[in-house]
Amino acid sequence: MGRVFEKRKYKMFARYDKMAKGFTRIGKEIAIAIKLGGGDPNGNARLRVAIQNAKGLNMPKDRIDAAIKRATAKDVSHYEEMIYEGKGPFGTAILCECATDNPTRTVANVRMNFNRYGGELGKTGSLDYLFERKGVFRIKNENINLEDLEMELIDFGADEIEGDDEEIVVYTLFKDFGMMQKALETKKLTIISSELERIPSSTVSLTDEQIEEVMILVSKLEEEDDVQTVYHNLK
Repeated sequence: MGRVFEKRKYKMFARYDKMAKGFTRIGKEIAIAIKLGGGDPNGNARLRVAIQNAKGLNMPKDRIDAAIKRATAKDVSHYEEMIYEGKGPFGTAILCECATDNPTRTVANVRMNFNRYGGELGKTGSLDYLFERKGVFRIKNENINLEDLEMELIDFGADEIEGDDEEIVVYTLFKDFGMMQKALETKKLTIISSELERIPSSTVSLTDEQIEEVMILVSKLEEEDDVQTVYHNLK
């Protein structure tokens, strides 16, 4: 019983840690959105996206409102968005998107993790070309016909649509992100999340043991407070 209890407790703490990390990431997204476009969601599309994503993570409304109030009430100009690129174990490509008020601290922590877990931090632009930035919209499937939806959204930049009974995913080119966001809002579809993601143009295949080694580095990077998202080109 003791081992079973410890296992359950570990899973519970891991779930709470992931939730806390997600809330922190959304809080920074809200702050940066307000920095760039002000605190009114009606006139700030990026802030609307951040609020939408917060709801998708089941972030309580009072916490969302508090994050907006904090960011509106104080100077958030100190936040910067940074991208760090590096090679992971076995030649994998890894990109880290960060939001930080101290780039010197952030790059030092990112470099430390690359060095400690078999990778090497690279120069800006050294690996970015291996990824294509795309808009990725996840929509709740409320008896939606995929073929009909594709026909409706193709004029708004839909590049690819896939889904199941629970969720539909719509991909767009980077340049069409805003147009698609507006189209989905106009159609009053239930958007779970809207993200600009970096999709690898090609992937590498590794053994299970090698994948585990790469994912240790990825998970350590994700644990850093300043790291928002980590992308890799593992298959």
